[in-house]
Amino acid sequence: MVKTSGELEREFIETSQLKTGKSLQQWLTLVTASGIAKRNDIMVWLKQGHGLNHMQAQFITGIHENSGRPVYNDNGLMEMHFSKSMHLRPVFDNIAALIIDQFPGTQLIPKKTYLSFTAIREFVAVNIKPNEIRYALDLGDLPFDDILQKSSVKGPMPRFSHMIIFTEVQALEMKFIQASYHRTHSQ
Repeated sequence: MVKTSGELEREFIETSQLKTGKSLQQWLTLVTASGIAKRNDIMVWLKQGHGLNHMQAQFITGIHENSGRPVYNDNGLMEMHFSKSMHLRPVFDNIAALIIDQFPGTQLIPKKTYLSFTAIREFVAVNIKPNEIRYALDLGDLPFDDILQKSSVKGPMPRFSHMIIFTEVQALEMKFIQASYHRTHSQ
């Protein structure tokens, strides 16, 4: 059975000292002392400067950005995204389950301005609006149409060119998410 992001985070917190040589608190103190402010810069610093793998760096960075609290265990960032649109949470949860099931190793990572589906590389970014959910995808120069609109999702890298908008439970065009996954992982 695939572990959830919360289970992986909890496991990392419990085994950080053993697997990295430092406790989570020691890592957080180092990140703060470094003075590095940008998420991606922290990730690079942890991986290149301290030899951490991507997932370890991701957890430390996320917890640091969440004021030292676990991101997944307290669900703070996740709940923040749905604070004005709880009625859309079941829609999101259904689609998230499909994405996580379809792409093994995928993590749902709540960030301050958006939700990220990442399997080593981010391939779907999500903004939750009061009456809709916007899924941004990297589809290159695929033409826009009624389903695939020009992306206006805030937060992720500019390479997310297209978006699909959901307002209710509806059929998910997995072929578009598959195309985004393959495009981001072939670069």
